[in-house]
Amino acid sequence: MVDDWINQHGVRYFNELTNMAQLTEEVGEVARIIARRYGEQSEKESDKNKDLGEELADVLFVVLCLANQTGVDLQNAFDKRMEKKAKRDHDRHHNNDKLK
Repeated sequence: MVDDWINQHGVRYFNELTNMAQLTEEVGEVARIIARRYGEQSEKESDKNKDLGEELADVLFVVLCLANQTGVDLQNAFDKRMEKKAKRDHDRHHNNDKLK
């Protein structure tokens, strides 16, 4: 879907370094909302209408761009990572007194 959007609406993918910078910028926007809405900082009036879901979607869009342009099968990588995490962390989190 992202690739289709790039081909229909964009000229081309930005290069990988530009997309990495964009990803950092988008993550910063998510961090700002979370810090002010759920953290101890007060939320500025200009931030109150920002949609966390939309900002997270911006992060996902850029991650998908990076995966597409570097040839990463993100679904496959995610499935492998989830399997690894399930095996590695199943008992670890249940036995963590800090989480009780």
